[in-house]
Amino acid sequence: MISEKITKLINEQIVHEQYAAQYYLCMSAWFYRENLEGIANYFRVQSKEELLHADKMFDYLNNVGADIEIGAIDKPEQQFKNATDIFEKALAHEKKVTQLIFNIMKNANEEGDFATSSFLQWFVNEQVEEEASASQLVSKIKMVCDNPSALYLFDQELSQRVFSPKTEF
Repeated sequence: MISEKITKLINEQIVHEQYAAQYYLCMSAWFYRENLEGIANYFRVQSKEELLHADKMFDYLNNVGADIEIGAIDKPEQQFKNATDIFEKALAHEKKVTQLIFNIMKNANEEGDFATSSFLQWFVNEQVEEEASASQLVSKIKMVCDNPSALYLFDQELSQRVFSPKTEF
């Protein structure tokens, strides 16, 4: 049902999702050091979402009887210039993940693997949301980064984010 090529791509994507979780955790740590706990919270939640994505792919491979091979996760960057730098890197990372998902979808479509294409559609939709959200946050951090009062309010806004796993995939 699922080819070795698609299995390999999804196994690689599991590693990318786990890397993203670690990358966002590094971003969270930076904001904690800066006493911006609300923004740190935002990135902690983002990290948890990425792990959920990896788990979903793991479960899919298991459900279709494919071999699961978890690869090594590279150490993510941990040094950042400032808050704007972090949000810009988060957006760039989401764009990279989108391209990786699109590549798996393209290959699944070329192979006529409709089950995998259907499965991946949730991720395509998720990436549209992720990029839009990251882009909005880049705009907001650029507006507030030089204004301590505005930055405080932005921090408070992001402190409200909670991890709520999406049950429908």
